[in-house]
Amino acid sequence: MIEAPHFSSAGAKKKAIALPEAIFDGRVNEHALHRAVVTYLSNQRQGTAATKTRSFVSGGNQKPWRQKGTGRARQGSTRAPHWRHGGVVFGPHPRDYRLGIPKKVRQIARKSALNARAREGALLVVDALAYEKPKTKTLVELLGKLGVAGRKVLVLTADSALAHNVYLAGRNIPDVRVQRFVDATAYDVLWSGAVVVEAAALSGVEPEEEGEGSDA
Repeated sequence: MIEAPHFSSAGAKKKAIALPEAIFDGRVNEHALHRAVVTYLSNQRQGTAATKTRSFVSGGNQKPWRQKGTGRARQGSTRAPHWRHGGVVFGPHPRDYRLGIPKKVRQIARKSALNARAREGALLVVDALAYEKPKTKTLVELLGKLGVAGRKVLVLTADSALAHNVYLAGRNIPDVRVQRFVDATAYDVLWSGAVVVEAAALSGVEPEEEGEGSDA
């Protein structure tokens, strides 16, 4: 059983809370984590880099000089790759860098990332952040009391009506990301130096499905 520090919504320290074993079983699969991160970063690439081969460079339609008798090497076009302003050889062209990952591997990677942060003591549980209005100052004060100010912090909220106010409160804070617990990926968790989770987000955690994985 893994325990995590527990705090009130105002930052007051409470008794440590046991994390649900459905996710926090202490196992970290580094291979799944690596594949999840590589897939995520690859899928962020736009793939719009482009260069012109000699067939796309304008000009060069006429032979620069006659074939023989000049004492110079024969040339057929001024747009050949070895000429200045010529075409590019083996340059990049628009392509799709998107990779797929089985659903089961993605789930294992997410669990592994959360377990890694919990084992490091970098996962903190707080009571519901019931912000009636988005107040950045309130969230900054809370992170300061939790001892994570100045670090990369991932705040994971429960799926509640007030979660959007927490997001609005945190979007102006450098190196702070706020999103729903169910939407957090392995990359999001590994990006952070500390993870702050609402207790309500953990209360409804169920074991991951054990069905066949499919490419995503």
